[in-house]
Amino acid sequence: MQQTALFRDARYFQIIFQSVFLSYGIFFLHWDNESWLYLTYFATSLLFQLICEFFFGKKDFRFWDRYKKGIPSVLISSFGLSLLLKTNYWWVAVLAAVVSIVSKYLIRVNGKHIFNPSALGIVISVLLTGNAWISPGQWGSGAVILFGVLCLGFIVTTRVQKLDVSIAFLGTFAALLFARQIIYLGWPMDYFIQSVSTGSLLLFSFFMITDPRTTPNHRLARITWSVAIAAVAFYLATFRFMNGAPIFVLVLAQPLVPLLDLLFKATKFEWTPSKKYTPQEEKFLHTIYSRSVM
Repeated sequence: MQQTALFRDARYFQIIFQSVFLSYGIFFLHWDNESWLYLTYFATSLLFQLICEFFFGKKDFRFWDRYKKGIPSVLISSFGLSLLLKTNYWWVAVLAAVVSIVSKYLIRVNGKHIFNPSALGIVISVLLTGNAWISPGQWGSGAVILFGVLCLGFIVTTRVQKLDVSIAFLGTFAALLFARQIIYLGWPMDYFIQSVSTGSLLLFSFFMITDPRTTPNHRLARITWSVAIAAVAFYLATFRFMNGAPIFVLVLAQPLVPLLDLLFKATKFEWTPSKKYTPQEEKFLHTIYSRSVM
């Protein structure tokens, strides 16, 4: 028996888990009522996905198939913005969502978009407007969020076979923090545990840097790339006090991915096998589409 799309496509798992985290923040951490902000992210992203598919996609009978196929990725990007980016202005939220979606269509190399959509939307909004910010403190740090993100993140990353990215990044970042805080400075272990159990760092490690469409295809390249991001992010966060350093470093590092894919050959990741049409179906659907646009 064939598995349903829900179990074949890891994006559905990620959507479910991200909705759990957002609900946890709203109902258990008592975030401010920002329903308008979340609605803006989701509505703008879905609208511009439709617009971009119409203008930049192939205008054939598969238009709606392509749009529907892209909706899970749009929802993931919208959840990413909702979980990490804060602003008091609707136009900033619109800007973040537009950048996230449009960048997938305009900034591409060899069939892959270069930037993680939500990461780029966050960085552009923070840098250009001055009215948006990343709020790691909203998650706090504790056993519940640590256990939840680790367990659910492990499920998602193993579904897309990108657990190596999470381990390489989080392991390197944690090791550098341990060396500085515990070995060099002699701080209590509580400081280290609090530093590596913040919700924003864990969400980044399992749900943002692991995006299979914007990471190198080859395992060795992915691991090396993740370790480098962790090292630079550690330096900026520790010595330059940069808030949200991993997200900024990720965006800066992603233009290197096409070069790494060129140097290290490997099969390109695809979310799900594309639907195959028989020659008879192709001819029939093309005829219907041609008549509908006349």
